[in-house]
Amino acid sequence: MIKQNMMSRLFFMFILTMVSFISYAQEVVNQFDNDGKRHGVWKKYYDKTDQLRYEGKFNHGKEIDTFRFYTLNNKKSVLSAVKVFNPKNNKASVKFLSSKGKLISEGSMNGRAYIGKWTFYHNKSNAVLSTETYNDDGKLEGEKIVYYDNGQIAEKSNYKNGQLEGVSKWYSERGVLLKDLLYKNDELHGMAKFYDADGLLLAEGEYQYDRKHNIWNYYEDGKLKESIDHTRRSKNPKKQ
Repeated sequence: MIKQNMMSRLFFMFILTMVSFISYAQEVVNQFDNDGKRHGVWKKYYDKTDQLRYEGKFNHGKEIDTFRFYTLNNKKSVLSAVKVFNPKNNKASVKFLSSKGKLISEGSMNGRAYIGKWTFYHNKSNAVLSTETYNDDGKLEGEKIVYYDNGQIAEKSNYKNGQLEGVSKWYSERGVLLKDLLYKNDELHGMAKFYDADGLLLAEGEYQYDRKHNIWNYYEDGKLKESIDHTRRSKNPKKQ
């Protein structure tokens, strides 16, 4: 009997300990440090609901480790983004997800700005939609490649500080070159060529400041049909 009472007391104390532990764990959620900064595990919910908006951990106001963000779908929280924060700065590895859990895009962010290489995926498959690179200011920099869902390149363009700069080429799903363009400061500027689906030349000429300039040649079935002179226009229409 004494042994049985002892076991009952030990069990009761175990239950009390577990309840106290659970209560303590609940109490330390959404806490602030002495400076009023978020510290420890945080969970925020959508207003007047029990549905999560985000959850993660702070270290004296700084996000650390893994954060999960949610959107409401049919009044239920659905995971929409996962961010893994670098403890030394504001940078994070990021994945964005659809409401069905499919990966939409992945890359790095510094605060709210995209940085470094990003990969985007087609909606209905895991095929890559585009690859692009962002500079430290969150603007497109370098080559951007867009793909058809069959993996064929659809477009290759170059960017400088968020603006189109240099060669830009567009292709059909069969890999046939359709457009061969030059850009300067996000405007068409330089020689341009356009082709049909069979790769036959349709038109060629020069752009200046996003407008046709000088002599343009137009073709039919690969043969020259007519030439049109556009030199009557100002070299810089912005000054008109």
